[in-house]
Amino acid sequence: MWFKNLTLYRFNKPFSVDADTLEKAMADFCFSPCSSQDISKFGFTNALGKHGQTLVHSAGNRHLISATKEEKILPSQVIKEALEEKVAQLETEENRKLTKKEKDALKDEITTTLLPRAFSRRSQIQALLLPEQQLILVDSSSASKAEELLALLRKALGSLPVIPVSFATPLEVQMTEWLKNGSAPAPFTIQDEAELKAIADEGGIVRFKQQDLSEEEVLAHIETGKQVHKLALHFEQSVAFLLCSDASLKRLKFSEEFRAGNDEVGNDDPLARLDADFALMSGELVALLTSLVHALGGLESND
Repeated sequence: MWFKNLTLYRFNKPFSVDADTLEKAMADFCFSPCSSQDISKFGFTNALGKHGQTLVHSAGNRHLISATKEEKILPSQVIKEALEEKVAQLETEENRKLTKKEKDALKDEITTTLLPRAFSRRSQIQALLLPEQQLILVDSSSASKAEELLALLRKALGSLPVIPVSFATPLEVQMTEWLKNGSAPAPFTIQDEAELKAIADEGGIVRFKQQDLSEEEVLAHIETGKQVHKLALHFEQSVAFLLCSDASLKRLKFSEEFRAGNDEVGNDDPLARLDADFALMSGELVALLTSLVHALGGLESND
């Protein structure tokens, strides 16, 4: 339930959607397990997992969706060894070298034979749709996995006019200025981790962890031309995260004090607790991102 990473997208055309519309659109793209000959399957699942009954879970105009991917684990080395053995056998029997086309056909045949015996693994990915803010937040540190979820949602809705979030001023420029000045705009505070890179492509990278970033050792790297590409921040007293120059937020950690805001709900009713946690989390993420956009001088214009 509690998001751990944020890959951010924004609508580049006005977009609105309600829970019922989403639910109906996603219903035709539900997850189904791999058959014996499927390498992978990807589809929508209940937003609240085994306790949920709908593909979309909403609090206000904030919509949570989830997708599951199942992949067959078929190591390339296993296929390679089986192929080499089969090729050697046929070339000996026929006293000739097999062509590339024949080897490719054999590879496909071997893969088809091995697939039913392959183990499989499943993974989930969630996203938060914020029509009022014109944003989509994907709980993933991988842009490619986030794009896979967006592609499925685009297929369900027919269109999804989104682009990655970018800011009017490059993030590395702003984070470098914050570190140089020793503070970030309120309500953010700088923590004890940063990554700095030289502007030149062939330049060095230096990382600091559990260190006072106001020390001369750190600032000296800025003086030599390095820029901050990752910076640990804290929002209010609720969320710690690592802000990255690609506009992603990694390693989100909601404080125990903040999460305790729903303790009165208890855990006797798992669905009620998940609903309360989602409302609490999604509301705070909206507040965090609203403050972050303001602190960074606004998003890059669509023009």
